[in-house]
Amino acid sequence: MSARITELSRRRFLGGSLMIVAGAVTAACSTDPTGGSSSSGARTTLNVWYHAYGEAGAQQAVLRYATAFTKANPDIAVKVSWVPGDYTSKLNATLLTDAAPDVFEIGDFSESLARRGQIAALDDLYGSAKADFNENAVSSVTVDGKLYGVKTIDDVMVLYYRKSRLSKAGITPPATFDALATAAKDLSTKKNKGLFVGNDGLGDSAIMAVRSNGGDLVADNGKAVFDSPQAREALTGLKRLHDDKSLLLGFTTDWWDPSAITQNVVPMQWCGLWAMPAIKTALGDDFGVMPWPAFKAGGTPVVRVGGWTTCVNAKGKKVDAAKKFVQWLWIQQSDLQKDWSQSYGLHIPPRKSVAAAADKLSQGTAKETVELAAAYGKNNPGTWSTAVSTVFTTAATKIVGGQGDPARLLEGAAKQAQSDIDKQRS
Repeated sequence: MSARITELSRRRFLGGSLMIVAGAVTAACSTDPTGGSSSSGARTTLNVWYHAYGEAGAQQAVLRYATAFTKANPDIAVKVSWVPGDYTSKLNATLLTDAAPDVFEIGDFSESLARRGQIAALDDLYGSAKADFNENAVSSVTVDGKLYGVKTIDDVMVLYYRKSRLSKAGITPPATFDALATAAKDLSTKKNKGLFVGNDGLGDSAIMAVRSNGGDLVADNGKAVFDSPQAREALTGLKRLHDDKSLLLGFTTDWWDPSAITQNVVPMQWCGLWAMPAIKTALGDDFGVMPWPAFKAGGTPVVRVGGWTTCVNAKGKKVDAAKKFVQWLWIQQSDLQKDWSQSYGLHIPPRKSVAAAADKLSQGTAKETVELAAAYGKNNPGTWSTAVSTVFTTAATKIVGGQGDPARLLEGAAKQAQSDIDKQRS
């Protein structure tokens, strides 16, 4: 699941740490792992951080993986730290201290971690397997030609729709934004709205709108480019959803949870592949998926690709052991990678061979989502930090709310964003 979702209430799990020692799981103090490792004879103990996944069984799975690693490498003990709440803030703060983890996962990849020497280049781990990773998985972790992480899951976000509701209204899945806006309006009733993109009425829609009109967020040279004519046109057009009052706002859960569509509150919802098992359980085959449509004829449909990437702390004292763990789990163990992707929610394995062997992704709407990701998938830029995202979202919110001149709002936001991007790249 994408990085920002970890800050939401869905992640209210109990946190804690467990030590994997010589193949056994024992409780351990998160600040004193050495007692457990010395009793096992392990010379090294790795501290490995995961955010608190909400999917049932995920925590037990990473413990099993660590157990298997230590069984194969008895000189290396593994302490798994399961971190609840605002994972990103906790990680960034801990990376500045001596308690920083040796191995950790991050959501949307942060280019600044590589540029300031916080994470190690991992090119030597890939070998011939590099060609087996999909293009987004490689490009998203590449900084100045080097690979600084290993993508572990791709989380794909698409528009879900109720087939029966659209069919009854004589509506085909929209291929342009104008058709989407028309459908959302026509499907709205006195009691229900036609579309849910997030409780704030925006969610990912501003990013999708810009990209579906041929615009971009940040160029490869690090220049903020979301103040383009394409972006202004798309965001101004996005205002129509708000003017038509066809968006569901302030629901009991946000867009990452499928309850709005499964409970028949809306016939169309932006959500992730991870929710597909729950949607299928609730609706059977009465749902389909589609990309965010092209803004206009000649534009490009878009799906959002997020996910999680494992990195090695370059400033730690156990870099070699940490690399060994990452290589063993995320390069060599294709069976565990398959298990991780489809047994706890539903995600796309970044490895092409593993994705091809994932039976739960081989048919129906799951297969269609995989194909949409391959055709239209876009990652957020590596410089799309919280600060950059916030200034863009603030401007987009004002534009769709009719609270200012779009050109001036985006120009001002781009200047603020550029300042942060320059700091990241310096």
